[in-house]
Amino acid sequence: MEDDAPVIYGLEFQARALTPQTAETDAIRFLVGTQSLKYDNQIHIIDFDDENNILNKNVLLHQVGEIWHISTSPADRGVLATCYNKPSDSKVLTCAAVWRMPKELEPGSHESPDDSSSTAHSLELLCHLDHTAHGSTACVMWEPTGDGKKVISLADNHILLWDLQESSGRAVIYCIENAHGQLVRDLDFNPNKQYYLASCGDDCKVKFWDTRNVTEPVKTLEEHSHWVWSIRYNHSHDQLVLTGSSDSRVILSNMVSISSEPFGHLVDDDDLSDQEERRPEEKSQEPPQDSVIATYEEHEDSVYAVDWSSADPWLFASLSYDGRLVINRVPRALKYHILL
Repeated sequence: MEDDAPVIYGLEFQARALTPQTAETDAIRFLVGTQSLKYDNQIHIIDFDDENNILNKNVLLHQVGEIWHISTSPADRGVLATCYNKPSDSKVLTCAAVWRMPKELEPGSHESPDDSSSTAHSLELLCHLDHTAHGSTACVMWEPTGDGKKVISLADNHILLWDLQESSGRAVIYCIENAHGQLVRDLDFNPNKQYYLASCGDDCKVKFWDTRNVTEPVKTLEEHSHWVWSIRYNHSHDQLVLTGSSDSRVILSNMVSISSEPFGHLVDDDDLSDQEERRPEEKSQEPPQDSVIATYEEHEDSVYAVDWSSADPWLFASLSYDGRLVINRVPRALKYHILL
């Protein structure tokens, strides 16, 4: 793919749910969930061949309702979780469930993106997540470092930890009240410092929290002009943070001041301790500076989801409500600056 040239895929329906297939580290694969009141909703499995610049797809049926959020297991590439709206009498219920893809859906067996007659497959329900005691579920995320048996959900102002082996087992691990004034729209954990949590919401801000002390955020970004719907850490280089907003923009930021290491290879706690013991003259005299790396404006509607590829740390996707999926790369100059 030509450096910095986006690749665009259009869905037939409106959409706001996007995730990489986390357990798939060989193929560049994203899942996109649709929102349709008239037709059965779908999950599009999008494979991107970056050498030949080709997109391929498979389609799963999600007949229980509009998909508001989707995430995949880090341990089993056939398992995923969705948050969805389900009509019930005169009201709409917000539900969450864990599913398994059909076994006959073999990797690499895809239809052309332009083939409207593509066969759709059905999902197998594994379990429902009963959140009614804590409010409406905004998103479900898998525990960042684990065996795929625990998920974290955001319900109003509660963050819940679920054990999928014990269907009734759940516990509130901490609660950040009024984190964004009105509604918290999304959250993500730093992949290298698990006590750092990033959130975004209707106050147009992105906030970074130290969960060991959540009285106030350690950093706040105010680069978007409208609601911020999605935030994602790069899983290999935690200074790279993506955000998507109702202002139709995707922003790539460099949160170097609270990352494991400003640039270059990531280090562990022992390495960091060794660095602290260096003589003063060996330390950098200038503190690291946070900055906006790039702003992407290929979307014409609200950007509801952004996420990084699990197979390529320099590639990411964004999804707007009109069903436009855009695949982009980190600028080549920055990539080489980080690596070299």
